[in-house]
Order: sequence, then C-alpha cells, then structure tokens
Amino acid sequence: METSVRRRPALLPVRPAGWWFDALLLAAFAALTVALARGAFLGADVAVADWMDAHRPAPLYWVARVLNYLGQGGQVLMPVALLLTVAVGLRRRSVRPALVFAAAFALTYVTVGPLKLVFDRAAPASARPDRAELLNDLPPTEWDLSYPSGHVANALVWYAAIAILASALLRSLDRPPLSRAAYLALRAVPPAVVFCTTVYLSWHWLSDSVAGLLIGWPLARLLTRVPFDALPLPGLRDGWDRPAGLS
Repeated sequence: METSVRRRPALLPVRPAGWWFDALLLAAFAALTVALARGAFLGADVAVADWMDAHRPAPLYWVARVLNYLGQGGQVLMPVALLLTVAVGLRRRSVRPALVFAAAFALTYVTVGPLKLVFDRAAPASARPDRAELLNDLPPTEWDLSYPSGHVANALVWYAAIAILASALLRSLDRPPLSRAAYLALRAVPPAVVFCTTVYLSWHWLSDSVAGLLIGWPLARLLTRVPFDALPLPGLRDGWDRPAGLS
C-alpha cells in the first residue's frame, strides 16, 4: 500500500506528446503578434468584425451572449473550479486540490494580463480609427486590453483545471473518472464556443481569439503535466498533504 501511495502519478498524457507542440504554438503566437504589429491582418480583422455587426439579429445575439458566459473567469470558471476544489479537498481531507486552483489562477494571471497591458489593443467596439492596431498607447477605457483574448485563454486553462478536479471528485465518490471522450469534450467544446462567440459579438478581433488560443493551449497543457499528487509539501496535521486523486 505504501508503494502505491509514493508511486509517481500517471497523468492523462498530452496529445501530441512532448514539448515541441508547445514551442510551435508559442512561435505561432510570436509570429502573429509581429505580423499584427507590422499591420498585417488588420484589414481582415476589421472586415470580420464589420460582417459580424451586420449579421447579428437579436435572437442570435442573446444566444451568443449566454453561451459566452462559459468563458467568464470571475463569474463562472473560478467559482465552479472553487466549488470542485472545496468538494474534493473535504472528501479527501487534502489541500492538494487547492494546488490545481492556484496553478490555474497563477498561469493566467502572470501571462494573459501582462500581455494585454503590453500590446494595448482596442476592441472592435471602440470608435477609435486606429482601434485594430497594436501598441497604440491607448488611454485606459472600457474598450482596451483586447489582445490576446482573455476569454479564450482563460477558458482553455480553467476547463483543464475543472476536468482534473471533476475526475478527482468522481474518484472520491468511488466512481470512474471522466472518460477520455468526456475529458476532451470538457476541455475543447467550451473554449471553442467561447472563441466563436467572442468574435461574433465583436468583443474581440478574430486575431485576438486566435492569439488567446495560441497562448492558452500551451498553458493548459502545462497545467495537465503537473503531478499535483506528488508535489512535495511541508508536513501538515492530520495528513492533509495526502494525495487527492488528481492524476
């Protein structure tokens, strides 16, 4: 029994395996950013936003508005992840589920937010003539900080965390964890919906959402690589550093 507790946990492997795909995604993000800074794709962004504005009847607007809540970090993603964290932590009497929540928060906080400040791009709803440009030194308004899309990046990272915690909760209830199909659907479908709705609602340029995908995907892959049940923790009373079925 002791051997099974100390064995390094086997996480669901990332696909494709290895770090080369993460490097490719980050290189694509860098290439897209440089291209946008030089003026490429700006016309396409404006054309897509204008088309969306002209093809947004009220029923579709409200459907997209509701579905977009799947990517709302503070209103949906973090509360759901927090509830799962508390549930798994209490059932397993372990603090380790909190590590998943903290890692997801840290990964998005130290990457997406600073990138938005650096690139300082307006959203399609802005009335500025240079609203599609990066690095335009915008004064603070409700329509700036658009690149990359935090909706898309946050959705990728937080649904990875939710998938890990949901499987752990099922294990704590002596039920099988999420199947691979369910695991992948939970991680892929909501971010895809968020990607489409943010563009359709003109809350982000198309390239904003592409950039959010390119930066959020490697962050989500990094999160799933962390062996949360095997991370060394200082000794806690009553064994609250025990594994929590997070692998």
